[in-house]
Amino acid sequence: MTAVDHTTRRRRGTGLIALDEQAAHPGYTLYAPLTGGGEVLLIDLRGEVAHRWRLPHRPGRHARILPNGNLAYNATLPGQDALFPMWHKYRGGLMQEIDPEGTVLREFTDPLQHHDAHHYGDGRILYSALEPLTGERAAAVRGGVAGSEPDGGTVYADTLREVDAQGRLLWSWRAADHLDRAEYALHPHYSREHWPLINSVLPLADGNILASLRSVSAVVVISRASGEILWRTEPGLVSQQHHPTELPGGNLLVFDNGVFRPGCDVPYSRVIEVARPSGTVVWEYHDPAREAFFAPFMGSAQRLPNGNTLITDSPAGRLFEVTAQGLVCWEYVVPQFGSYHEPEVGALFPSLNNAVFRAYRYDAEQLPWLKRRV
Repeated sequence: MTAVDHTTRRRRGTGLIALDEQAAHPGYTLYAPLTGGGEVLLIDLRGEVAHRWRLPHRPGRHARILPNGNLAYNATLPGQDALFPMWHKYRGGLMQEIDPEGTVLREFTDPLQHHDAHHYGDGRILYSALEPLTGERAAAVRGGVAGSEPDGGTVYADTLREVDAQGRLLWSWRAADHLDRAEYALHPHYSREHWPLINSVLPLADGNILASLRSVSAVVVISRASGEILWRTEPGLVSQQHHPTELPGGNLLVFDNGVFRPGCDVPYSRVIEVARPSGTVVWEYHDPAREAFFAPFMGSAQRLPNGNTLITDSPAGRLFEVTAQGLVCWEYVVPQFGSYHEPEVGALFPSLNNAVFRAYRYDAEQLPWLKRRV
């Protein structure tokens, strides 16, 4: 008699789940299992592995292909202490550019880096990091669960930094200097360990900076010149969102997780396209059975050249593509399962999981080295 697999996601099936070859955008999908120990995979539409990197450090969130065909990899810097229980879950610290053979071409370290690092491709990196606030500066942060600060009252606040290929600071921004505490208050059910929890940062076509502030449920545009907030989503539009990106024409694509969604008794996730400057939703995808697609944390979305959207249901390790009409035309469930090795994270997430932070689809032309290897 065969024992039942008690890993629910794996029991329900992994690998290629669905494919409509006529509707799906051709190419290869890149993902890095968060508990994979450093494995990065590139798969074709049928779920076959076309290329694999085996790197020595597990991902500090995700990997991306640069315009030159190399891999931008944000890894977890080894030997670091936990600043607070969730820190090992989403910290990074080691930002690398790696060739297809796995050779590290350059790297930059910042032990306080977390979540996102945007590699331009010329050595510059724009990334999110932390700084500690104590005393009156920590107390000035509004919201959150009273008394939940680590280290006797520290609140870790976000900073954004851009460095050049030699690691020299080109630009920086501090949440503590530019965010109104009342307008950007922590959700009342969140720990006061991290404010406002920037999980995505991206340069816009006009040179300003797009950022996602998860714990205050806001997407903002930051002036690169002055640091002021030029635009933000209206309160209630997004809830604990991730991965806003700029589309041709200036609209924003956002993975809206839906945690603590106002006026909603059954949580669900969605992907929305938001017009600027009006802030109105002009396109939306959610599962027809809304409760069937709910990612309480992480997640990403990529608009593909044919108008489809690639969606990463991160906690479930589920990658799927939908048409502009909201029809699923490709679905793949990550088959790599593992555990977090840090005890602080293992206690919070004890079960095996196949989570990925983001996935990206690439055309064959963006991977010229792949044809040479086949």
